Amino acid sequence: MPNLNVAVLAPAGYFKDLGKAGTTSDITLYNLKKGEVTVTFLEPTRYPERLASLFYAASLADAAVLVVDAITAQFGEQVLMLDCLGVHEGYLVLRNYISPDELAPLIRGTVVDEFALKDDEPVAIREELLARSAARDPGICASPGSVPVDHAFPVKGIGTVVLGDVLRGSVSRHDTLRLLPGGRQVQLRSIKRHDDDAEAAFAGDRVGLALKGIDAGELVRGDVLTTETDLVASAHLSGKASLVAYWPAPLKEGMVLHVGHWMQFLPARVLSIGAEGDWRHPQVRLELERPLVYPPDARVLLCWLDGGRLRVVGTLDLD
Repeated sequence: MPNLNVAVLAPAGYFKDLGKAGTTSDITLYNLKKGEVTVTFLEPTRYPERLASLFYAASLADAAVLVVDAITAQFGEQVLMLDCLGVHEGYLVLRNYISPDELAPLIRGTVVDEFALKDDEPVAIREELLARSAARDPGICASPGSVPVDHAFPVKGIGTVVLGDVLRGSVSRHDTLRLLPGGRQVQLRSIKRHDDDAEAAFAGDRVGLALKGIDAGELVRGDVLTTETDLVASAHLSGKASLVAYWPAPLKEGMVLHVGHWMQFLPARVLSIGAEGDWRHPQVRLELERPLVYPPDARVLLCWLDGGRLRVVGTLDLD
């Protein structure tokens, strides 16, 4: 069953009549199913007040629909977020007589420059997204996998249920999963994949996992359930940063940034900055309040919530 996760950066409810409303928090999910093909629309409900809301929606996205009503700082922030997270597939919808020529210099060199220009017709866009999802390689391969926790709650007669997306590999019923950070082991009792019972789920699937051996209150968003053995959980990060072109000044020791990876958006203090070379590509050491879970050689997002109109700082390629 192919699935496509689509970040919808548009006025609230742009696709609400075209999919079944699902989980709502600081992101709202709308689930569209046609036969065996599914599309999940991810709307950053609390953006622009909370940058994390935009990050969570874009972090899970295979593609994006960016609707532009006006050329604002918010539009620029959305472009930078999509670019830093590498969301290369998408559609660009221009309204209020905005022309492609007006946007061209603002998106040049970013992933949004690769988006297809579309008319403001949500039904037509929905059909194209369904076709794109159907054409995807479902990636059905039994290999160690990871599911970051989005929500966790108790269900009477079932136990603890976790909602999330399989971001790597696969998970199967009766697997023993490690919960990171921490390393605690839990049992996977059953799987719902796009609301259907399943024996296994694969990269790209939206899942509900029933767990044995843990209470819902012991799980927080960003925890990772995994059968992979090489994931790292560390509160100390180092690597080479790449700052966005509009960032105005070098990073400084003592700054409190936020690091984004999968469903984690965590505060991190800058411990040191490499003094040599281009200030837009410094070596950086960070200390986090809690461990970040990531695969080796991961790239993470850097943000500064006190940045005013520019909160997306850039990326960090971890050592």
